[in-house]
Amino acid sequence: MKVAIIGHGAMGAGLARAIAAANIDLVIGARDAARAAALAQEVGPRAQGVGIAEAFKRAEVAILAVPYGAVGDALKAAGDIAGKVIVDISNPVTPDFKGLALGHTTSAAEEIQALAPNAAVVKAFNTIFAQLLPAEARKTKTLQIFVAGNDAGAKEAVSNLAKAIGFEPVDAGPLSNSRFLEPIGEMNIHFGFFLGRGLATAPAWVTV
Repeated sequence: MKVAIIGHGAMGAGLARAIAAANIDLVIGARDAARAAALAQEVGPRAQGVGIAEAFKRAEVAILAVPYGAVGDALKAAGDIAGKVIVDISNPVTPDFKGLALGHTTSAAEEIQALAPNAAVVKAFNTIFAQLLPAEARKTKTLQIFVAGNDAGAKEAVSNLAKAIGFEPVDAGPLSNSRFLEPIGEMNIHFGFFLGRGLATAPAWVTV
């Protein structure tokens, strides 16, 4: 499986390093292909940096590591994405990061699926801060990744990717459950930034 990461911010770069460290072939895509190439060179020989359309073309699974507001432009630049697995890691936060711009009756993931009806959208990684993506940041705990989607094969592929980089995937049901996962991501932002818990925080679903 070859994975594409669209974006080179904190989450994109963190996921790129984690995926490359797991010896998974990786292509990084960005509007500025030179910036994608620079990150790929830093990440290592398993990574390549190209434009957005070429990144989608080369990979089976594409992680949208851009802010929700930039997703539409990224998908427009992607070209033909029929049959691709698209991983939405976003939380549709307000500019002050204290709320969600949409929710309850829809979600960022569902809106992305509407923009890409011929792809299989999976919600994942939206409850993890970039600071917890390096393996050395979570040596004592296996953190959970909630995985929601309507396509069983796509969810399995994303779950296997989460396992490969050291997380515990948790089946979170259909894509519509992103309406619940995104508020969890926003609550984690509140714990981390506004309630003094710091960025080494992550939610977990625990059976007792």
